[in-house]
Amino acid sequence: MSSEQPSLFELLPGEELYRQEKQVAAKEIRSPFLPGIKVEEAFPGIKEVALLEELARNCNNCRLRSGCRQVVFSDGDVKSRIIFIGEGPGKDEDEQGRPFVGKAGQLLDKILVAAEIPRSQVYISNVVKCRPPGNRLPNPDEVRECRNYLEAQIRIMQPAIIVCLGAMASQVVIDPKASVSKIRGKWFNRQGVKIMATYHPAALLRNPSYKRPAWQDFQMIRDEYNKVKNIPR
Repeated sequence: MSSEQPSLFELLPGEELYRQEKQVAAKEIRSPFLPGIKVEEAFPGIKEVALLEELARNCNNCRLRSGCRQVVFSDGDVKSRIIFIGEGPGKDEDEQGRPFVGKAGQLLDKILVAAEIPRSQVYISNVVKCRPPGNRLPNPDEVRECRNYLEAQIRIMQPAIIVCLGAMASQVVIDPKASVSKIRGKWFNRQGVKIMATYHPAALLRNPSYKRPAWQDFQMIRDEYNKVKNIPR
C-alpha cells in the first residue's frame, strides 16, 4: 500500500478527533449557553480551543465549506476574558484566514485602539466560520450547524464578557428576536457572563450615524473589561 494513501481502516485527522470527542463522557455537562443548543451536539468532549479548531477545519456539515477558500475560525488570545462575535467571514477574511481583517475589521481595530483595548488581548470569532457565497447572510441551517462550535468556544474559554457585533450575533447569542437598535448599550447576564450587543462595524461604514451610539457602547465595554481583564478564570 502506498505511503501516501491512508489505510481504509484508518480515520482521517478530523474523523479521529470526532471519534475521540464522541467517546469522551461529558462528566461536567452544564446547561447550554446559547439558545436552542443541545449540549451533546456541541462537542462536550473537546477541552481545548486548538482541538476544536482542528475539528472545524475538517467540517463539511453544511454547504458553506465547499464554496469558500478556508475555514476562518478565530483570532486572538484564547485566554482572553472577552470575546467579540461577528456574523461570518467576508472575502478578505476568507483569503487571509483571520476574522475582521477587511474594511469593517480595520474600523474595529480603530475602535479598539480608541477604547484602549489592544486587539492582541481579545478573542474574535464569528457565528459561522466559512464565507457565505457573495457575502450573503448565512442560512438558518448553516447557523444551526456552526453555532455548536461557538457554544464550545464559549464553554472552553469561559469569558467574562461577550460582545455581539451586529444582528445575527445578537440573535444567536442573546435572543432569536433581538434587534440591535433596541438592546444595544445594555448588559445581559447569563451564567455569570456579561453580554452586550452593539452595531457591526460594517453597519457603521454604511450608516455613520451609528458611530456615536457604538462608541458609547464601547466605552461601557472598556470600563467593564478593565474590571475583569486580570481576573483569572
